[in-house]
Amino acid sequence: MKILVAPDKFKGSLSAAEAAHAISRGWLSADPSAVLDLAPIADGGEGFAETLETALNGTWVHTTVQDPLGRPVDARYLWISDRSTAVLAMSEASGLWRLHPEERSAMDAHTFGTGELLRHATAHGARTILLGLGGSATTDGGVGMAQALGFRFLDASGAPLPPAPRHLAGLASIQPPSTGPSPEIIAACDVENPLLGPRGTAHVFSPQKGASPYEVAGLEQAMAQLAAIAARDLGSDFRDIPGAGAAGGIGFGLLTFCHARIRSGFTVVSEALGLEDRIAAASLVITGEGRLDDQTLDGKGPAGVAHLARRHGKPVLAFAGSIAPAAESLFNLTCPIVDRPVPIAEAMERGAEFLERAAHRTAKSFLLAKSL
Repeated sequence: MKILVAPDKFKGSLSAAEAAHAISRGWLSADPSAVLDLAPIADGGEGFAETLETALNGTWVHTTVQDPLGRPVDARYLWISDRSTAVLAMSEASGLWRLHPEERSAMDAHTFGTGELLRHATAHGARTILLGLGGSATTDGGVGMAQALGFRFLDASGAPLPPAPRHLAGLASIQPPSTGPSPEIIAACDVENPLLGPRGTAHVFSPQKGASPYEVAGLEQAMAQLAAIAARDLGSDFRDIPGAGAAGGIGFGLLTFCHARIRSGFTVVSEALGLEDRIAAASLVITGEGRLDDQTLDGKGPAGVAHLARRHGKPVLAFAGSIAPAAESLFNLTCPIVDRPVPIAEAMERGAEFLERAAHRTAKSFLLAKSL
């Protein structure tokens, strides 16, 4: 039996590649005759560039950029020389993982480092940049990124504003840089939230980045001011476009300041991996992520795998740390990986072990079913 193993990351526990290898080890320990095709996936968030490394035959380029609080850090992006293409994840510079929990400050975190990565890739010769959105520590509407690319954000006296979003309520004008042609930027995004409103970036995402209810209101005001001034000074208004609210509003910033296109992160990865053809060639498709829930239904990687599998009439099995009833209908079978009560911290620390054992048990069940 040929099996395609295409999991997403188990956030906080396993990368997509680590999950794929754990499933493979567990399955083959029960059924050594199975032929496994490993295709770890991403949907635009963390692991986006790593997922494409082998598929696109890329090499890593390192540079020093600012983290979300302006400190210098080493960061990298994937360089595809035969395509003059760079593959970046905004979380590499501006991700929540860069901060200790006590450092999270939604009013101060910014995307200047992501702009530095874009600038470095452009200078490196990139004609196309694939930028994965997700996992951000920021809610700055892409202002920090734009400042790194030469845009000036000025207050009423004409003084430049710092990149932190706490200053955006005082934004009075935006001055674009005088630059030559820039690369095509494709933003890979797994959410469809607009910039503003109840489903906007401040209300939905900033609390997990350290924002208090008072700060959520302030960030909403800052994003509204940014959108209004951008519409007036730059002649573009992307505040209501699906995905504008992604990754702290950097989706809006990429549309406004970089003329980017937003595409489904899963679609970008799927095309690069040739995933649909590999699904068509498989007898069984296995996917999974840390939690299958309502967000899975909104364009997450396992949902994309399930839709492709159904298109080709292939059964799809999903492993997860926890499974909400709403997500079960996507898959032919869902399997929680934890086989006994343990604290969440222990389950995440031992994620590979639990996933491997779950794959082993499931493979034995498949063999039993075949023998009946």
